[in-house]
Amino acid sequence: MSKTVAEAAIKGARNIVNASYEVYKQTLVTNCPDTAVGFPNTAYFLPVIYGILGIQVEKLSDMGMVFDKCFKMLPPPEVNAEDVTELGAVLEAGLSTLFAEEMLEALRYLSQPEYYTNTEDPTPDNIWLGAADDIILRKRGVEFVDGTAPGFAAIIGAAPDNAAAESIAAELQQKNLYTFMCGESQGKRFAKQLADADVELGWTPRLVSFGDEATAAIFAFGFAVRVALSFGNIEPGNRAKLFEYSQERIKAFIMPLGDISDEWYANAAGALNFGFPIIADKSVLPILPGVESVDSVLAGIPYSRIVSKAMDARGIKVNVTKVPVPVAYGPAYEGERVRGEQIYLECGGGRTQMVELVTTAKMDDVTDGKIELFGQDVSDMPEGSRLPLAIVVEAAGHKMNEDYEPILERQIHHLLNYAQGVMHIGQRDIAWLRIGKSAAAKGFSLKHIGSILHAKLHQDFGGIVDKIQIKLYTIPEKVAEISRQSKKIYTKRDERIEGMTDENTETFYSCTLCQSFAPSHVCIVSPERTGLCGAYNWMDCRASNEINNIGPNQPVNKGAVIDAKLGQWSGINQFVEKTSGGVVSHYNLYSIIYDPMTTCGCCECISAILPLCNGVMTVNREHTGMTPCGMKFTTLAGTIGGGITTPGFLGHSKYNITQRKFISAEDGLLRLVWMPKSLKEEIRERFNARAAELGVPDLLERIADESVGTTEEEILPFLEEKQHPALTLEPLI
Repeated sequence: MSKTVAEAAIKGARNIVNASYEVYKQTLVTNCPDTAVGFPNTAYFLPVIYGILGIQVEKLSDMGMVFDKCFKMLPPPEVNAEDVTELGAVLEAGLSTLFAEEMLEALRYLSQPEYYTNTEDPTPDNIWLGAADDIILRKRGVEFVDGTAPGFAAIIGAAPDNAAAESIAAELQQKNLYTFMCGESQGKRFAKQLADADVELGWTPRLVSFGDEATAAIFAFGFAVRVALSFGNIEPGNRAKLFEYSQERIKAFIMPLGDISDEWYANAAGALNFGFPIIADKSVLPILPGVESVDSVLAGIPYSRIVSKAMDARGIKVNVTKVPVPVAYGPAYEGERVRGEQIYLECGGGRTQMVELVTTAKMDDVTDGKIELFGQDVSDMPEGSRLPLAIVVEAAGHKMNEDYEPILERQIHHLLNYAQGVMHIGQRDIAWLRIGKSAAAKGFSLKHIGSILHAKLHQDFGGIVDKIQIKLYTIPEKVAEISRQSKKIYTKRDERIEGMTDENTETFYSCTLCQSFAPSHVCIVSPERTGLCGAYNWMDCRASNEINNIGPNQPVNKGAVIDAKLGQWSGINQFVEKTSGGVVSHYNLYSIIYDPMTTCGCCECISAILPLCNGVMTVNREHTGMTPCGMKFTTLAGTIGGGITTPGFLGHSKYNITQRKFISAEDGLLRLVWMPKSLKEEIRERFNARAAELGVPDLLERIADESVGTTEEEILPFLEEKQHPALTLEPLI
């Protein structure tokens, strides 16, 4: 190893560890040792320290032992840094750097609680987001699982000017990568350069402005560690497995821009433990000629090639289909907001009528690529206008049939949202579209909706679709007519799945999308048990398999019944054992107590038993408060995620709550005694219909929520007063 690089890395590590320790000592002067420290709303303590060392830093005094380890990991002060050339010593110094930075940022949260926004997107007064909480982790983690986010770039420093920064960010977005930003170079900061160029920042557009100082880089490392702990079931403290998982499954790279300081050499040494390569714009000496990664450090890369070089170094392959629209296009723009003052044209959302429909047509009736607009277009309307809109997609193909219609129709939401300056919400006849002034200024029209759908549906569903034509209507009477016709079709579709039962279905389907992060997790989807992420029901999986028969949704023959009440079959067990690599030999689809199904980090809800109340609670991912089982959603997910079976706990979808087989082995819905108010309202209509079937039509009103209490002792009197049926059932335990 280069003596110059070793000297810089060791010197930088010493600087950071010493600086962090000084802040720690000053903090102890004004705070007692038992003062709580940590990052907001996370179950992983200080995640890098927890993941690598297994130490739970919960209060100031806990930091003392970590600082002791940091100093021991550094070469002794009497040893000259330039004399330390062994790779292992430099990598250890890199880890001490990360530990010290994490503690320094935790101390910042303690002394300056308003320093970061603690939100998903910047506020008008502050662009620095700070550490991602566990809700963001799990929400965004799904994108890393399903491939819409192939990895992330951690940018440190700044580009030479705003134009270069905007170009790099746009290329990363178009390649679907997340960009994590922190630090400065010669007084300039990459995130600030983007903000000055009016580029939207935040988790939504995948441009995450962590912090203005270099130490905020730890939030990127913390995100990677929490992915491993949450989705990969890595045991805290098992650094070898953690680094192996990061190398194999977390596609990340570090991109320092501008002048390289000693402190950044120290951070680079920390990054290389994870297998994250370093790609820099300035020339630096190679930091590790012996690491098992080709091109672990690349330097002096031109800005025009730096993104592609970084992706090659990390082995990230992204196929980007060119869509013929005048705006940037890609998943990074999904969820981009078009706010009131930015709107050029608005359709649906209760302001006007909007409906979307995909239908199957005969081959001779479809002209591939034909896009027709009946009525006014964007250019015909003044700024701030509203129009009704109907989008009708006619698909033809030798394998196309009615079962695939809702699958293609559901894609409209994602595909339109991928266009920069376009916002889409909802589906069916409750859709809502906004076209921003920036998109309109570039020439985006309603007909471009057809261009997007034609190109992307062909790309994604070419195995079943041969021809696609699109008709768009903005004539009010015609939109109303199509809406009436569509409602009948929607009802017919819903009745197909609602009429199915597990007993009368011999083939279930697997979903192994999440195995990219949780290798032992195998989701089994049946007609009466949707996938726990909420994205797939039985019919979706069947259609997915027919479209791609070697994909994540495989048919699984149930085999012989082992226990009908618990929901266990021989064929399911054989498939689960094989597909989990022998980690899981069996589980039950209908039970929360006896060998429940495995859970990954993507579940919409988690249920847990409440023995005192003789019932079960459930909490959705969006709820951030405490629950009667003594854990928040984040802690629950960290406890049962990663593809393990945890008796007494169950991950599931929101829709599954109102399906007939929801924990039916334990009396199903009648056991539900607590859930957040927001979840109650979200599923109220379906819940009441299911409760009426069970003979307790007012069951929802008998279920406690956070306004009643967040402990079993607090909610039990309410349940007794309301005569909740769970109190009269057989004991759960």
